Amino acid sequence: MEVKQQFKEKIVFIISAIIILSIVIWGAVTPENMTAVTQTIMDQMIEQFGWFYVISTGIFLGFCLFLGFGPYRHMKLGYKNDEPEYSFFTWLGMLFAAGMGVGLVFWGVGEPLSHFHSPTGGVEAESQAAAEQSLIYSMFHWGLHPWSIYAIVALGLAFAKFRKNLPGLVSSAFFPLIGDGIYRWPGKAIDVVVIVATTIGIATSLGMSTLQVGSGLSQVFAIEPDNLVYLIILLVVTIIFLISVLSGLNKGMRYLSISNLWLAGALLIIALALGPTVYIMEHITLTFGQYFSQLPQMSFTTTPYSENDWMGEWTLFYWAWVISWSPFVGTFIARVSKGRSLRGFIFGVLFVPALLTLVWVVTFGGSGIYYDLNEGTAIAEETAAEPEAGFFLVLEQLPGSMIFSIGALILISIFFITSANSATYVLGVFSSSGNLNPKGRVLLIWGLLISAIATVLLLSGGLEGMQAVATVTAFPFTFIMLAMLFAIYRSLRIEGYTTHKVEKKEDW
Repeated sequence: MEVKQQFKEKIVFIISAIIILSIVIWGAVTPENMTAVTQTIMDQMIEQFGWFYVISTGIFLGFCLFLGFGPYRHMKLGYKNDEPEYSFFTWLGMLFAAGMGVGLVFWGVGEPLSHFHSPTGGVEAESQAAAEQSLIYSMFHWGLHPWSIYAIVALGLAFAKFRKNLPGLVSSAFFPLIGDGIYRWPGKAIDVVVIVATTIGIATSLGMSTLQVGSGLSQVFAIEPDNLVYLIILLVVTIIFLISVLSGLNKGMRYLSISNLWLAGALLIIALALGPTVYIMEHITLTFGQYFSQLPQMSFTTTPYSENDWMGEWTLFYWAWVISWSPFVGTFIARVSKGRSLRGFIFGVLFVPALLTLVWVVTFGGSGIYYDLNEGTAIAEETAAEPEAGFFLVLEQLPGSMIFSIGALILISIFFITSANSATYVLGVFSSSGNLNPKGRVLLIWGLLISAIATVLLLSGGLEGMQAVATVTAFPFTFIMLAMLFAIYRSLRIEGYTTHKVEKKEDW
């Protein structure tokens, strides 16, 4: 009987690990087949279900705005007397580090310059119109929509954990809908889907980080990146984050993350001050206005009369990648958001990070565009071919560029290590029935699996292969997130709100 109970408790870990290991073996043995199959599936999904990703993300954003400004806006993530654990600014810094990190460093320059070089909608390449369009679309992909996806998962977890004291699992968010079913096969199935999607999303980010570290080594130390260099980078990072997660050095990692935010802020200020400052400030203002004025149209744009290859490579990939990454980020956001009202939560999770993202994208991406238009550089062309090089190519234009490039390499490396460290821990919790202290061997297995699948994705299909796998694995979790909206809404009604007034309850 005891053995049977132990097996039930480990079933999520066993099934998830088998699925991930199977993907690793598939990619290691027949990488060409894996790339071809996932690319074919992704193409079919984009063709048949691209609209589904588009409308789902629009619903997520609309639901978040309803929570932040609607009748439930005063409700707390916790009980009435619970106070926030972190100051507002510390909380914002932690949100930004968790939600963007190395992804924004990678694509904050790589995307706008790629759009500038190869715009969509018949816009002339490397023109003023292409410059404006590139910044708007980059802001669209990194602004309110991805943060609304993170917010949905975080809210579901926070209500379950802080108001019902349920395990810290995504399945716990469905307690208002399926009750004790969260402890049986419906909940277990949800947790397996969450773990697989999260692992792929994390591995995709780690693969991108590896590409960018390789590009940094090339720019700073003239080390040309190849598969051997990428393997060495992944090996070194794996050893570092495994030592950290197994030895419990999480406090050190937290301080490292905060220090990295200061480093990112310093690079941003330097680029703004030493780069084309007036051009950047004007484009921040312009992009801000254009983004919010065009947001409704962009949110629901599909391509029923033409091929949607561009949407598949950019918008749909982003939505899928963020959805697959959201259980990890959502868990972290939920953990640090106890005691905040829905209004304060939505303001902090949606609008502030989106504004900071605007400044980052326009400062670095806009600078690259400026140098191409006014100084005859070819940053956009090089970045379109190698997106991971864009950040360093822009920094090269600044006085004292070598120092800044070294700082950027340190920034990316620390984001790389801390993300892998946190992701391993979160997967350990997910696969240990919500136990906040998962066993060392569980953490070791997940750390090795994350690195293994990142290696396979990187070497088998490069960036395109990673995009394909992330898009495919995020599809089932999108349905789970849509169901989570009903669970959150039911939680709000049960916990004390009726129509537009608050019921006075003892536990508020």
